[in-house]
Amino acid sequence: MTTGSITAAAPVRFRHWIPPGVYRPQTDTGLLRRALRREPVSGRTEVLDLGTGSGALAVEAARMGARVTAVDISWRALAAAWCNGLLNGQRVRVRHGDLASAVPGRRFDLVVTNPPYVPAPGGAPPRGSARAWDAGADGRLLIDRICAAAPTVLRPYGRLLMVHSHLSGVEETLARLRDGGLRAQVVERTRLPFGPVLRSRLGWLRERGLLAGRTNEELVVIRAEHA
Repeated sequence: MTTGSITAAAPVRFRHWIPPGVYRPQTDTGLLRRALRREPVSGRTEVLDLGTGSGALAVEAARMGARVTAVDISWRALAAAWCNGLLNGQRVRVRHGDLASAVPGRRFDLVVTNPPYVPAPGGAPPRGSARAWDAGADGRLLIDRICAAAPTVLRPYGRLLMVHSHLSGVEETLARLRDGGLRAQVVERTRLPFGPVLRSRLGWLRERGLLAGRTNEELVVIRAEHA
């Protein structure tokens, strides 16, 4: 990875339109953006943003010069990503679909993803705006699928950047990526107070042993590449 002037650059304002039900950029978005800014990107770099939401990361990658494809299962999110590309003077291609199935047969130099990772009680699939954060009882509803798809969607020397909560098994994700033939490591960490969704579930999370005495949430960015 390079650590030149790109890393030191001042944050660029993200002009955005975010309709109801679309995930707003938050701390996890900023953490992933910081990791993204360290990656070598040129006009030949093809980037895939899985679960683009508002398109904040897709716009950032386009600003860096990449050719960006943004995927989401939500039509409303895709509309936001496309509009936010225009608002920021960047071209973002949008594709509707379920993760990498939206771009069948394609491979990319860089995949960025901020998937849902919050453990959720109950067995029903998440609905509405909760699809942006609820991820099943173990928080891995989409994470495991991304781990399985990563080796086939990345080009040789391709890289994956995925944001992750300690609540959804960072070590398991590292192990799954390595089992798929990728080198994987944590490249960013931050701690933050529990947000309103997690605060509403503290009792349930304690019962499941997911807090382990913690009083805050740790977010990380995992970077993986072909070995």
